[in-house]
Amino acid sequence: MKRLNLVRRVLTVVALVFLAASPTWGQIDEMYKDYREVYRDTTDFKPQTKTRAQRDTLFDANRVVTNSFGKNWFVYATGGAHTFRGDYSKDGAFKGTISPDWSIGIGKWFTPGIALKLEFLRSNSRGYTEYMNGHYGYGPVIGNYKGNDYRKMKTTWWDVAALASLNLTRLILGYEGIDSNKRMGQFMLNLGIGGTHHLGFANDYGSDNLWSGHTELQYSQFFNPKKKVSLDLKARGLFYQTNFDHESGMENRVAKKFDSNLGLHAGLTFYLGKARNNGWRGATKIYESDYREREIQVLKIKEQEVAKRTGNHGTLTFFVFYPNNYSGRNDAPIIPGASVNALDYLAGGIFTSKRYVDNEAVAARLRSGASLNGLAIEDLKTERADKDFAIDYVPRGYEMLEGTPMSLSLKADDMAAFREKAGFYYAPIYDGLHTWSYRIDDATLRQQLLSGDNYKETDSYGLNSHYGLGTVRQYMDVDDADELVSFADIYAALNSNNGYIAQFADAKTVAKIRDIVDRGIMTLIQVEGLATSQDNYSGQDAQRIGRERNTALSQNRAATVIQWLNDKDGFRDVASQIFLVDSMNNGIRTVKDKSTRGLNAKLNRCVKVRIQYMID
Repeated sequence: MKRLNLVRRVLTVVALVFLAASPTWGQIDEMYKDYREVYRDTTDFKPQTKTRAQRDTLFDANRVVTNSFGKNWFVYATGGAHTFRGDYSKDGAFKGTISPDWSIGIGKWFTPGIALKLEFLRSNSRGYTEYMNGHYGYGPVIGNYKGNDYRKMKTTWWDVAALASLNLTRLILGYEGIDSNKRMGQFMLNLGIGGTHHLGFANDYGSDNLWSGHTELQYSQFFNPKKKVSLDLKARGLFYQTNFDHESGMENRVAKKFDSNLGLHAGLTFYLGKARNNGWRGATKIYESDYREREIQVLKIKEQEVAKRTGNHGTLTFFVFYPNNYSGRNDAPIIPGASVNALDYLAGGIFTSKRYVDNEAVAARLRSGASLNGLAIEDLKTERADKDFAIDYVPRGYEMLEGTPMSLSLKADDMAAFREKAGFYYAPIYDGLHTWSYRIDDATLRQQLLSGDNYKETDSYGLNSHYGLGTVRQYMDVDDADELVSFADIYAALNSNNGYIAQFADAKTVAKIRDIVDRGIMTLIQVEGLATSQDNYSGQDAQRIGRERNTALSQNRAATVIQWLNDKDGFRDVASQIFLVDSMNNGIRTVKDKSTRGLNAKLNRCVKVRIQYMID
């Protein structure tokens, strides 16, 4: 017995050495093409890993995280005219109180609704005074219909002020998100305090300084969704204690409590930096996930010796293709009892598999043209695809129908028509910056894609259906000896070839798979995940972070398929040692196309499964 154990240890070490020296699946298969596995052992360890993810609900447009100090700065300039309203402004004609002015400023938005800015104004104020000396008066004495004698007055001044800006549109309706065509016109209220310096005139009492109160109602019209430049229209009021015109109630005169400069102005605001750096993100939460790693020990013997005892053998190969940024890690079967099952979603899901909670609130906003951002959503429970769906008037499933993508229209009429039939409104996934029209993982919610068009599916090639196998075999790595079947074929075989899925599966192929599952013995199930290299993170250590993101995505996709197979008859009793998990091309395939919707990108977001079996 000791000798047998010693031999086993020696063979195990030899096998591990060969595996370590052969890092790729292709090399392993070639080296052991004449061998069959007879022994396998594993050792598991489970390190704690913390990762960051967004909450998987519709983004609350009124809750955002403040940005860093270097972002969301802006500069602006305005020009216009104002009327000075002082103690004697009504003595003469109104046109005699009008003066031009201009201003420049710089500011920063700390949230979408609150900013601070510093402003410099240069102007003069014209009007009238009943003093015959000083008080900024000049020119001859004039009499009016009231019998009052007065002179013209003029004072040149500048003002420096600090103001708080309140974006009323965003505070009331919420932040629209980056690159959004919503909120193209925005109302703002600017309030602040400043200091005014009079430059003075000859024969007057000299220069003067005083405090100023600033109030502005502003309308800003942006020119495109990037919102880099706005045309601003302002109604501005500068208010002072009564002695702006040197009238303070002396010499038995009654002075008004306040003087003011009231005007209308137009100008431009330029937002500095990249448009993507001028957005805000929603709050995040931290959760802990355990990632199990497995060390595998394998022994194999000559194929001929196995065949003497087991009869025929073969390999079934199928691919499961996924939407961008989706692995199912937050859904069933990975999360037991979740309302959305990842593989059922791929086979027959609707849109993002989310719906709005309050139909009446959605209807009211659609009628008024208001944004749906901020309304509560919930997961739409998936159904198994081997049944006839009641909702059969929209495309269902990912890469099932050729030429018909699963993303749905977000136009009010289309959403209302769907609700009329289905009884609810389907919902996108909104992260505060982007609107996703397909299901994604929580952890990928905040990732920004290379193009705004990539947040929606615009084409479908039928890659998950039996009719797409020609395309799959043409472009994917499939051994000539393997029997290639589709995800739809496997899904129908492991559930039933009825209902919706039947139109995408081949009946003969389904029957053969079912026979193998019922009578055969699974000797090895090789599962390989794959993600694309399309990651536009551009911060510090971008290459490593992008690689880690996509590697995790490929591994999570493989884990979802393994868990789904484990839940099915014929695989439920298969020992875990039979499953061998790896990543094609180290989990990442280089895709230079900026589009996540093209064939090249779609082909490389998948899981490849090879089932080696023996059957009498």
